Amino acid sequence: MTGLTSFEQDLETLHGSLHVTLCGTPKGSRPVILTYHDIGMNHKTCYNPLFNSEDMQEITQHFAVCHVDAPGQQDGAASFPTGYMYPSMDQLAEMLPGVLQQFGLKSIIGMGTGAGAYILTRFALNNPEMVEGLVLINVNPCAEGWMDWAASKISGWTQALPDMVVSHLFGKEEMQNNVEVVHTYRHHIMNDMNPGNLHLFINAYNRKRRPREVQHPARGHTASECPALLVVGDSSPAVDAVVECNSKLDPTKTTLLKMADCGGLPQISQFISAVGFFIHYPFIQPATSLPPTGVRVSCYGI
Repeated sequence: MTGLTSFEQDLETLHGSLHVTLCGTPKGSRPVILTYHDIGMNHKTCYNPLFNSEDMQEITQHFAVCHVDAPGQQDGAASFPTGYMYPSMDQLAEMLPGVLQQFGLKSIIGMGTGAGAYILTRFALNNPEMVEGLVLINVNPCAEGWMDWAASKISGWTQALPDMVVSHLFGKEEMQNNVEVVHTYRHHIMNDMNPGNLHLFINAYNRKRRPREVQHPARGHTASECPALLVVGDSSPAVDAVVECNSKLDPTKTTLLKMADCGGLPQISQFISAVGFFIHYPFIQPATSLPPTGVRVSCYGI
């Protein structure tokens, strides 16, 4: 992140080691922005374009940022030993309180994408006192099993892995219209990530269980008691799942930001405008006041 001191550290937690990068200095009782990436990514590929943008500096000057990489997903990660049991999605969420404790952090504003959004949702369910807000990009609480199915139909897992991950990250139009961006992510998956470790993370995500609070909603009982901003592009592969998830949540605490002309990766300018409102204000702004002038989005409530 531009202009902020940062350091990387491997932290031992309840279910093993996590690679964590802390940028900036925590400011008193103010929450820290904690990010968690999607499959096929790590914190650098998922969040560096956002946090290195000039407009985002107006937010990060007020908050320290803690980037968490899922086990074995950081650049240059060594392979896990034979027989290693990768943590489940629930266990990945259970590792986060140890991160906060070791850094002396009291609370966070969570920012998660895809698999990371699911992990932060579980963390908020289990530790509501530690979470002051959630920004969930392309969140999908359903266990669809699509990657296991695809892997069983395609011979040569290692060769097929980049294509399957890219189809998870990008919509069809996005793959046709943003060839260079898609190529960059495909190159990262093939050259920077440990394929065996990525396979383990995908299996964990594929076997996630739907949070009971999302599956069986009731008035006054929601998937998260904290305010949440759900973000999805209107041509994202996750759009239907995000809209369904939004329909299960408390409309007084949840806003769905559906970005026009956008696929699996949110447009940075649109996203920063929305996140700026969500983070700078006391998390209670109505959906109609969220998008600033000039940002073409659709906001939905219940």
